[in-house]
Amino acid sequence: MGSEKENDRSSETKLEAKMIEAMKQRASAGTQMKSFNTVILKFPKIDESLRKCKAVFQQFDEDSNGAIDQEELRKCFQQLQVCFSDEEITDLFNACDINRHMGIKFNEFIVLLCLVYLFKDNANGHESRMGMPNLEATFETFVDAFVFLDKNKDGFVSKNEMAQAINESGDRSSGKIAMKRFEEMDWDNNGSVSFKEFLFAFTNWVGIDDEDDD
Repeated sequence: MGSEKENDRSSETKLEAKMIEAMKQRASAGTQMKSFNTVILKFPKIDESLRKCKAVFQQFDEDSNGAIDQEELRKCFQQLQVCFSDEEITDLFNACDINRHMGIKFNEFIVLLCLVYLFKDNANGHESRMGMPNLEATFETFVDAFVFLDKNKDGFVSKNEMAQAINESGDRSSGKIAMKRFEEMDWDNNGSVSFKEFLFAFTNWVGIDDEDDD
């Protein structure tokens, strides 16, 4: 069992490194965002676009068990014409399957697609890679928000950077909320948040959960 855990670890580290690299590249290109409030104002639009994604999720969840397994994910990638190797698909699956071997739930699916978008964007300039322009615009907002918060462009958002973003917006009341949000994001309590942690927190904030559809 040990070796399986190790494998998960190493593939996740590889993926994490790729994600950080992609984020650094994006950071060097800059962001359109001027304040943290811009992000919050976009919540309703994000919410709407993620709900539309539910139909895509259900389409690929062939056995309708509320989760996508690796085989279903492969088919999903084929249909979206996303060319990833089997190994990359497995790495992504492991990185986003937080409950380990339960399959990809809806919020995990969103995180996974956003990572795919990030890697694809990296490889192929800015043309639409997944045939989902609305969703890709939402992913762009996520990337932009993260880049905005990542002041030192190291691919992570630290507590200090979060505080700095709040101070810039000058809204003290949202400051308290944002720090609480930061703690929610920082699962492993190591004081910095990766893009993946950020995405999972985001899907929670906009109220995406698996319970509201039966």
